[in-house]
Amino acid sequence: MQAKYKYDKKMNSKTDAMGRAIAEYNNTHKAGKLRVFSPMFDEDEIPVEWLFRTYGEMPKWEQQALDRAQGRILDVGAASGCHSLVLQEQGKNVVAIDISPLSVEVMVQRGVKHAIEQDFFAVTEQYDTILMLMNGIGIVGTIDQLPDFFEHLKRILAPGGQLLCDSSDISYIFEDEDGFIEYPEDSNYFGELTYRMQYKDTVGEPFPWLYIDAQTLGDAAVKAGFDFEVLAEGDHYEYLARITRAV
Repeated sequence: MQAKYKYDKKMNSKTDAMGRAIAEYNNTHKAGKLRVFSPMFDEDEIPVEWLFRTYGEMPKWEQQALDRAQGRILDVGAASGCHSLVLQEQGKNVVAIDISPLSVEVMVQRGVKHAIEQDFFAVTEQYDTILMLMNGIGIVGTIDQLPDFFEHLKRILAPGGQLLCDSSDISYIFEDEDGFIEYPEDSNYFGELTYRMQYKDTVGEPFPWLYIDAQTLGDAAVKAGFDFEVLAEGDHYEYLARITRAV
């Protein structure tokens, strides 16, 4: 089955807000605000320096994912390459991909050995470990796209391989002071969002993004023929999951 939600067109550098922020910080060690907009929430901001964090600065579930990664590793949405650089330091074989050409340039400058401008849904080679950290599974976009996502995963995940991904259950956002959760009436699934980024005068195009709770992700994985387990949980509804092919 061919995925219906491919992003394998080249990203226009004129709208690559995150890539520009990453490149500027890499060159000057300073950066302005990387602004994030969504129709559902107030304006937010991503601290650009956080995209350059070291192993010791990473949350525990990211550290655990990197320590568990083995074999031939694919780092999806690698951004500045912070995870790939840690894996290289650990002596592991990693390929870093991102659709942002500016981010890929920065990764090469920072010493990532195998950095490729490529979309996850265009990957054809097989890997033993696939990393989708920093809520990387958000690229699925919507719940309806999960079956296609898992079909693609079957093609590129080697026998006995693993997907390590983190996400967040954002249902708490819709909880009132009495603990009652009321989801938006016009939403198919509460974690399906639309984002747009802006860095200085570089304005990105809107894109879909998925925050998915562990139960929903696990149910979809099992239905697709995978095994699912939660490896770690954060202090604010985050979790790290491991998805493997059922034997």
